[in-house]
Amino acid sequence: MAKHGKRYTDILKKAPAGAVSLEEAVAFVKGNANAKFDETVEVAFRLGVDIKKTDQSVRGTVNLPNGTGKTVRVIVFAAGQHADEAKAAGADEVGYEELIEKIKNGWMDFDVAISTTDAMKEVRKIARVLGPRGLMPNPKTGTVTDDTASAIKAAKGGKVDFRMDRGGNACVLCGKASFEAAKLVENIQAIVEAVKAERPSAAKGTFLRAMTVSSTMGAGVRVLIKE
Repeated sequence: MAKHGKRYTDILKKAPAGAVSLEEAVAFVKGNANAKFDETVEVAFRLGVDIKKTDQSVRGTVNLPNGTGKTVRVIVFAAGQHADEAKAAGADEVGYEELIEKIKNGWMDFDVAISTTDAMKEVRKIARVLGPRGLMPNPKTGTVTDDTASAIKAAKGGKVDFRMDRGGNACVLCGKASFEAAKLVENIQAIVEAVKAERPSAAKGTFLRAMTVSSTMGAGVRVLIKE
């Protein structure tokens, strides 16, 4: 079992014992994000799904109204005109076979990967590299598209992907501790609605079973949720 430092232990002692309102949870997280850097704030969900059934997986995207506060590095797999458009739109790296080879050799200095539809036939060859890191382009998340300019703008402007892990949980970036509390609350509310919208039709009972807000170095605070 991992051991936590004194800072975390001290914050945990002050954390609310039970679930509180979203506003109270955000206020606590912000008030105790005392690291020497601007901590990332995340919201985590325990989902009411049967993790053994493939038709109950959860994956989607959300556009955060107040952005992520993070500099997002975007690469685009494209050739020809689509590559030129991606470069003009501000992609951090654009390429096709040479970019795929670069990733095969271990380069992973990016946060979002976008691919044109034609390029996907080659990009699939590195699915085992990108997939486990949540970086594989996917039509459902808008990262397989020929409108690369719009996809780059969305990725850099506050679009966040989320997906359920093997334990039936989902953790989503919602901003920085330096954000105003109201902006964090607004971002989290958008995330909640986006996750609820991805509820599998086969899921039964309560879908959002638990919700926790935390910062990079802080303790999680449970939030009261109503469906």
